[in-house]
Amino acid sequence: MKAIILFDGVCNLCNQSVQFIIKRDPKGYFTFTSIQGETGQKLLQKYQISNNLDSLLLIEDNNYYTKSAAALQICKHLNGFWKYLIIFKIVPPFIRNSVYDIVAKNRYKWFGKRDSCMLPTPENKNRFI
Repeated sequence: MKAIILFDGVCNLCNQSVQFIIKRDPKGYFTFTSIQGETGQKLLQKYQISNNLDSLLLIEDNNYYTKSAAALQICKHLNGFWKYLIIFKIVPPFIRNSVYDIVAKNRYKWFGKRDSCMLPTPENKNRFI
């Protein structure tokens, strides 16, 4: 089963992260959906996650991960040295998540915001649900 990444579809940083993951996931392990979309909203309801989520969300093997845990779990499946970032799981979550929260809180200010969700390219369309 493929893992699903829910992302903020209007966030430039989040959209760039999706493109980054696609380039380093040639086997297509990850699929993507925006949190704002119908599929994203249904998944949030299914897993009883707040709509006010200020995080990337990974659903994998009927478990979900948020914040730094999601980012590290995603890195584990990427090509290249990125998979070795899993070592940061030794850092206590409250420390990892406090850094994550600073970026999340400032992502629109630092990276900008779109008026609408990105449209996948024809080559990547099958990766989006």
